[in-house]
Amino acid sequence: MPRFLALLAAPFVLALVLIAPPASAQESSDLWIETEAGGRYKFRVELALTPAQQARGLMNRASMASDAGMLFVFDSERPASFWMKNTLISLDMLFIGADGRIVNIGERTTPLSTDSVPAAAPVKAVLEINGGLSAILGIRAGDRVRHPALTE
Repeated sequence: MPRFLALLAAPFVLALVLIAPPASAQESSDLWIETEAGGRYKFRVELALTPAQQARGLMNRASMASDAGMLFVFDSERPASFWMKNTLISLDMLFIGADGRIVNIGERTTPLSTDSVPAAAPVKAVLEINGGLSAILGIRAGDRVRHPALTE
């Protein structure tokens, strides 16, 4: 009898596996950067909230849309330093204080490098966008990042 019940349950278990989101799926949301020069730029960002998501970051991705990024959010302001190990695309790393202001930018990082890219001060979040995009859009330290994870 238990074998019969297992056979009946198998299709339901398979259906749950097929419709459940993958464990690697990450929440995403809109983020805005407002420059002191008057620019306003929208990005669709994946949120790296858990230690596992933060450790994986944008590793092993061959490309990223020009209006996309990844936002690493920490529980509180803290020193931060990132590297590019296993990251295939150049990134700009925007280090962001709890007030939403960009503290500093690590521009055009070198893919696959293990060199540290540090924040100039403790930060609440780090935004990674395509390398060189900050310069193209005129994004600089002191500009404001607007996202629900950051205090306004």
